[in-house]
Amino acid sequence: MVPFVSFEAMHKEIKQEVTEKFKKVYAKNWFIQGEECRAFEEEFADYCNVKYCIGCGNGLDALFLILKGYGIGEGDEVIVPSNTFIATVLAVSHTGATPVFVEPELSSYNINPTLIEKQITERTKAVIAVHLYGQPAKMDEISAIAKKYNLKVIEDAAQAHGAEYKGKKAGSLGDAAGFSFYPGKNLGALGDGGAVVTNDGQLADKIRALGNYGSDYKYHHIYPGYNSRLDEIQAAFLRIKLKYLDRWNDDRIKTAQKYLSGITNPDIILPKIMPEVKHVFHIFSLRSKKREDLITKLNKYGIGTNKHYPTPIHLQEAYRNLNIEQGSLPLAEEISETQFSIPMYYGMNEEEVKVVIDAF
Repeated sequence: MVPFVSFEAMHKEIKQEVTEKFKKVYAKNWFIQGEECRAFEEEFADYCNVKYCIGCGNGLDALFLILKGYGIGEGDEVIVPSNTFIATVLAVSHTGATPVFVEPELSSYNINPTLIEKQITERTKAVIAVHLYGQPAKMDEISAIAKKYNLKVIEDAAQAHGAEYKGKKAGSLGDAAGFSFYPGKNLGALGDGGAVVTNDGQLADKIRALGNYGSDYKYHHIYPGYNSRLDEIQAAFLRIKLKYLDRWNDDRIKTAQKYLSGITNPDIILPKIMPEVKHVFHIFSLRSKKREDLITKLNKYGIGTNKHYPTPIHLQEAYRNLNIEQGSLPLAEEISETQFSIPMYYGMNEEEVKVVIDAF
């Protein structure tokens, strides 16, 4: 049996630290907006090589708060990849703005910069670049286009903790970035959590207030805000995990290299690592026209699999109002019909990796 994901090795290593930290937070009886959250924000900002970090409730909230912080809303358009998890697009919709889809490159599955410009209109206010599966998008090209049209560049780094583009960390590559700390992420909490990172002090202040009922200090409200805060317990756990993130990522990369050299099935399209990036393999994504047969075979051997994502966003019922017909975004549809993922987590041993490779 090889599960699709396991936290066992990771959590076994840090069990004592987590237990002791929980006891300390519990004893303080301060669970929101306290010392642990502020300390994590400082440490994560430093890790991403940016000036500011604001903890929030989850990754969707992080993107939403960035958009709201920039005043993006009804009547505006935001360019998004056609191939991503729905949270990227929901963040745009929740502001009242309209998502405008751009197809990916099949080499990386990230947004294709050469297709962005033709989708820009006078209503376009931002581009969200998703670092899908743990591999950064082509940020230099995206940023050049954004600069030409005075657009904000927002990183969706929910799957890219510790990833790098030309030596720079994900989170430091645009105007602002949203992270998720969902438990399955490379840096995951023991519940939900998220953060915004940025070098824009004015934006940071506004987002901190927006996520705290629109309040800059107690009972003083300058915006009609929201309740989206990273709680003390999760921040405390994340502080522990952050210390080990690079080592845990390196372990994922080593497993990925074994897959890349060991899986030789001609029916499989393996992931490609783009030049000048550090891919941290949040998932190990494959494609095949024989996907269902391969999944059945792997599952028979007790190997966990997943599909990221089986129905593209423009064909989901939630976005029927956009009136995007099937076939209009063929690359997103092709990926959805052929993509599947195999076990990828910290602590996979040699035997588990061999079992997966041999099953192909």
